[in-house]
Amino acid sequence: MPDLTRDGDVFVLDLGDGENRFNPPWVGAVRAAIEEVEAAEGPRALVTTARGKAWSVGLDLEWMGQNAGELEGFVAEVHGLFARVLAAGVFSVAAIQGHCFAAGAMLAMCHDLRVMRADRGYFCLPEADINIPFTPGMAALLQARMSPQTAHVAMCSGYRYGGAEAQAAQIVDEAVAEELVLGRARELAATRAAAEPGTLRAIKRGMYATALALLEDPDSGRIAVPPGA
Repeated sequence: MPDLTRDGDVFVLDLGDGENRFNPPWVGAVRAAIEEVEAAEGPRALVTTARGKAWSVGLDLEWMGQNAGELEGFVAEVHGLFARVLAAGVFSVAAIQGHCFAAGAMLAMCHDLRVMRADRGYFCLPEADINIPFTPGMAALLQARMSPQTAHVAMCSGYRYGGAEAQAAQIVDEAVAEELVLGRARELAATRAAAEPGTLRAIKRGMYATALALLEDPDSGRIAVPPGA
Protein backbone atom coordinates (compact mmCIF):
# COMPACT_ATOMS: atom_id res chain seq x y z
CA MET A 1 0.00 0.00 0.00
CA PRO A 2 1.13 3.60 -0.51
CA ASP A 3 3.27 5.12 2.22
CA LEU A 4 3.96 8.80 2.94
CA THR A 5 7.11 10.13 4.60
CA ARG A 6 8.57 13.61 5.02
CA ASP A 7 12.16 14.75 4.56
CA GLY A 8 12.39 18.45 5.38
CA ASP A 9 10.22 20.38 2.96
CA VAL A 10 9.65 17.40 0.65
CA PHE A 11 7.03 14.72 1.22
CA VAL A 12 7.74 11.42 -0.54
CA LEU A 13 4.75 9.27 -1.45
CA ASP A 14 5.84 5.69 -2.19
CA LEU A 15 3.13 4.00 -4.25
CA GLY A 16 4.42 0.50 -3.45
CA ASP A 17 6.64 -2.25 -4.79
CA GLY A 18 4.16 -4.16 -6.96
CA GLU A 19 2.09 -3.18 -9.98
CA ASN A 20 0.37 -0.46 -7.94
CA ARG A 21 -2.99 -0.96 -9.60
CA PHE A 22 -5.91 1.36 -8.93
CA ASN A 23 -8.58 -0.23 -6.73
CA PRO A 24 -10.66 1.44 -4.00
CA PRO A 25 -8.28 0.89 -1.05
CA TRP A 26 -5.24 1.98 -3.07
CA VAL A 27 -6.93 5.07 -4.53
CA GLY A 28 -8.22 6.01 -1.09
CA ALA A 29 -4.74 5.72 0.43
CA VAL A 30 -3.17 7.87 -2.28
CA ARG A 31 -5.87 10.52 -1.96
CA ALA A 32 -5.49 10.59 1.83
CA ALA A 33 -1.74 11.10 1.42
CA ILE A 34 -2.28 14.00 -0.99
CA GLU A 35 -4.72 15.58 1.45
CA GLU A 36 -2.18 15.21 4.27
CA VAL A 37 0.49 16.97 2.22
CA GLU A 38 -1.86 19.80 1.31
CA ALA A 39 -2.88 20.25 4.96
CA ALA A 40 0.70 20.37 6.26
CA GLU A 41 2.05 23.66 7.53
CA GLY A 42 5.03 25.53 6.18
CA PRO A 43 6.92 25.02 2.92
CA ARG A 44 6.20 21.65 1.35
CA ALA A 45 6.33 19.86 -1.96
CA LEU A 46 5.54 16.33 -3.11
CA VAL A 47 7.49 13.58 -4.85
CA THR A 48 5.59 10.47 -5.89
CA THR A 49 7.75 7.41 -6.43
CA ALA A 50 7.56 3.62 -6.29
CA ARG A 51 9.78 0.55 -6.04
CA GLY A 52 10.19 -2.44 -8.30
CA LYS A 53 9.46 -2.75 -12.01
CA ALA A 54 6.41 -0.48 -12.09
CA TRP A 55 5.48 3.03 -11.01
CA SER A 56 1.85 2.12 -11.71
CA VAL A 57 0.26 0.01 -14.44
CA GLY A 58 -3.21 1.52 -14.07
CA LEU A 59 -6.68 0.27 -13.22
CA ASP A 60 -7.16 -3.03 -11.41
CA LEU A 61 -9.11 -4.78 -14.17
CA GLU A 62 -9.57 -7.91 -12.06
CA TRP A 63 -11.29 -5.91 -9.32
CA MET A 64 -13.36 -4.08 -11.92
CA GLY A 65 -14.48 -7.34 -13.52
CA GLN A 66 -15.60 -8.64 -10.13
CA ASN A 67 -17.40 -5.44 -9.10
CA ALA A 68 -19.26 -4.29 -12.19
CA GLY A 69 -21.99 -2.64 -10.15
CA GLU A 70 -19.50 -0.30 -8.49
CA LEU A 71 -17.65 0.87 -11.59
CA GLU A 72 -19.22 4.28 -12.08
CA GLY A 73 -18.57 5.28 -8.49
CA PHE A 74 -15.05 3.93 -8.60
CA VAL A 75 -14.13 5.69 -11.85
CA ALA A 76 -15.52 8.92 -10.37
CA GLU A 77 -13.13 8.38 -7.43
CA VAL A 78 -10.23 7.92 -9.85
CA HIS A 79 -11.27 11.11 -11.62
CA GLY A 80 -11.36 12.85 -8.26
CA LEU A 81 -7.81 11.71 -7.50
CA PHE A 82 -6.60 13.03 -10.83
CA ALA A 83 -8.28 16.37 -10.18
CA ARG A 84 -6.85 16.59 -6.67
CA VAL A 85 -3.28 16.11 -7.89
CA LEU A 86 -3.69 18.25 -11.00
CA ALA A 87 -4.97 21.25 -9.02
CA ALA A 88 -3.00 20.69 -5.81
CA GLY A 89 -1.72 23.69 -3.92
CA VAL A 90 1.69 22.02 -3.64
CA PHE A 91 4.30 21.50 -6.34
CA SER A 92 4.57 17.85 -7.33
CA VAL A 93 7.13 15.72 -9.17
CA ALA A 94 6.61 12.14 -10.34
CA ALA A 95 9.79 10.06 -9.96
CA ILE A 96 9.10 7.32 -12.53
CA GLN A 97 11.51 4.45 -11.89
CA GLY A 98 9.60 1.81 -13.86
CA HIS A 99 6.62 1.09 -16.10
CA CYS A 100 3.98 3.82 -16.12
CA PHE A 101 0.83 2.64 -17.92
CA ALA A 102 -2.79 3.67 -18.49
CA ALA A 103 -4.33 5.31 -15.39
CA GLY A 104 -0.86 5.26 -13.84
CA ALA A 105 0.41 7.33 -16.77
CA MET A 106 -2.52 9.72 -16.30
CA LEU A 107 -1.68 10.13 -12.62
CA ALA A 108 1.90 10.93 -13.57
CA MET A 109 0.66 13.56 -16.02
CA CYS A 110 -1.26 15.24 -13.19
CA HIS A 111 2.06 16.06 -11.49
CA ASP A 112 3.79 19.33 -12.26
CA LEU A 113 6.97 17.63 -13.47
CA ARG A 114 8.11 14.10 -14.30
CA VAL A 115 11.57 12.52 -14.00
CA MET A 116 11.85 9.11 -15.67
CA ARG A 117 14.45 6.39 -15.72
CA ALA A 118 16.29 6.61 -19.03
CA ASP A 119 17.36 3.03 -19.67
CA ARG A 120 14.39 0.83 -18.75
CA GLY A 121 10.65 1.11 -18.28
CA TYR A 122 7.91 2.45 -20.54
CA PHE A 123 5.32 5.19 -20.49
CA CYS A 124 2.25 3.89 -22.31
CA LEU A 125 -1.47 4.56 -22.80
CA PRO A 126 -2.70 1.13 -24.00
CA GLU A 127 -6.43 1.87 -23.96
CA ALA A 128 -6.81 1.43 -27.74
CA ASP A 129 -5.26 -2.03 -27.47
CA ILE A 130 -7.34 -3.21 -24.50
CA ASN A 131 -10.62 -1.76 -25.83
CA ILE A 132 -11.27 0.67 -23.00
CA PRO A 133 -12.05 4.15 -24.37
CA PHE A 134 -10.86 7.17 -22.43
CA THR A 135 -13.56 8.95 -20.47
CA PRO A 136 -14.04 12.61 -21.48
CA GLY A 137 -12.23 13.68 -18.31
CA MET A 138 -9.27 11.42 -18.98
CA ALA A 139 -9.04 12.60 -22.58
CA ALA A 140 -9.20 16.25 -21.55
CA LEU A 141 -6.49 15.70 -18.93
CA LEU A 142 -4.09 14.10 -21.41
CA GLN A 143 -4.79 16.66 -24.12
CA ALA A 144 -4.16 19.46 -21.62
CA ARG A 145 -0.80 18.04 -20.54
CA MET A 146 0.60 16.88 -23.92
CA SER A 147 1.15 18.52 -27.27
CA PRO A 148 -1.66 17.73 -29.75
CA GLN A 149 0.48 15.39 -31.88
CA THR A 150 1.95 13.56 -28.90
CA ALA A 151 -1.49 13.12 -27.35
CA HIS A 152 -2.85 11.74 -30.63
CA VAL A 153 -0.03 9.22 -31.06
CA ALA A 154 0.06 8.18 -27.41
CA MET A 155 -3.72 7.83 -27.06
CA CYS A 156 -4.54 6.28 -30.44
CA SER A 157 -1.57 3.96 -30.97
CA GLY A 158 -0.66 2.78 -27.49
CA TYR A 159 2.98 3.50 -28.32
CA ARG A 160 5.46 2.58 -25.59
CA TYR A 161 7.82 5.45 -24.89
CA GLY A 162 11.15 4.72 -23.26
CA GLY A 163 12.61 7.41 -21.06
CA ALA A 164 14.62 9.21 -23.73
CA GLU A 165 11.70 9.08 -26.18
CA ALA A 166 9.31 10.34 -23.51
CA GLN A 167 11.61 13.29 -22.86
CA ALA A 168 11.89 14.06 -26.58
CA ALA A 169 8.08 14.01 -26.83
CA GLN A 170 7.87 16.32 -23.77
CA ILE A 171 5.90 13.72 -21.83
CA VAL A 172 8.55 13.75 -19.13
CA ASP A 173 10.82 16.62 -18.25
CA GLU A 174 14.01 14.68 -17.63
CA ALA A 175 15.26 11.15 -18.32
CA VAL A 176 18.15 10.15 -16.05
CA ALA A 177 19.98 7.07 -14.79
CA GLU A 178 18.04 4.82 -12.43
CA GLU A 179 20.03 5.80 -9.36
CA LEU A 180 19.38 9.51 -10.01
CA VAL A 181 15.59 9.45 -10.51
CA LEU A 182 14.44 9.95 -6.93
CA GLY A 183 17.21 12.36 -5.99
CA ARG A 184 16.61 14.56 -9.01
CA ALA A 185 12.85 14.58 -8.35
CA ARG A 186 13.52 15.66 -4.76
CA GLU A 187 15.77 18.48 -5.98
CA LEU A 188 13.15 19.78 -8.38
CA ALA A 189 10.38 19.57 -5.80
CA ALA A 190 12.44 21.38 -3.15
CA THR A 191 12.96 24.38 -5.40
CA ARG A 192 9.20 25.07 -5.36
CA ALA A 193 8.37 24.11 -1.76
CA ALA A 194 7.85 27.75 -0.80
CA ALA A 195 5.10 28.31 -3.39
CA GLU A 196 2.00 29.91 -1.84
CA PRO A 197 -0.73 27.21 -1.89
CA GLY A 198 -3.68 29.43 -2.76
CA THR A 199 -1.87 31.12 -5.61
CA LEU A 200 -0.57 27.84 -7.04
CA ARG A 201 -3.99 26.22 -6.82
CA ALA A 202 -5.67 29.21 -8.49
CA ILE A 203 -3.16 29.17 -11.36
CA LYS A 204 -3.68 25.46 -11.97
CA ARG A 205 -7.46 25.71 -11.80
CA GLY A 206 -7.35 28.48 -14.38
CA MET A 207 -4.99 26.59 -16.68
CA TYR A 208 -6.88 23.29 -16.52
CA ALA A 209 -10.45 24.50 -16.03
CA THR A 210 -11.92 22.34 -18.80
CA ALA A 211 -10.26 19.12 -17.69
CA LEU A 212 -11.06 19.77 -14.03
CA ALA A 213 -14.73 20.46 -14.77
CA LEU A 214 -15.00 17.05 -16.45
CA LEU A 215 -12.99 15.20 -13.82
CA GLU A 216 -14.96 16.73 -10.96
CA ASP A 217 -18.38 16.05 -12.51
CA PRO A 218 -20.02 13.48 -10.17
CA ASP A 219 -21.72 11.84 -13.16
CA SER A 220 -18.48 11.38 -15.09
CA GLY A 221 -17.69 7.80 -14.08
CA ARG A 222 -19.01 5.95 -17.11
CA ILE A 223 -16.38 3.74 -18.71
CA ALA A 224 -16.69 0.94 -21.24
CA VAL A 225 -15.09 -2.26 -19.98
CA PRO A 226 -14.47 -5.19 -22.38
CA PRO A 227 -16.44 -8.39 -21.62
CA GLY A 228 -14.56 -10.68 -19.29
CA ALA A 229 -12.03 -8.03 -18.19
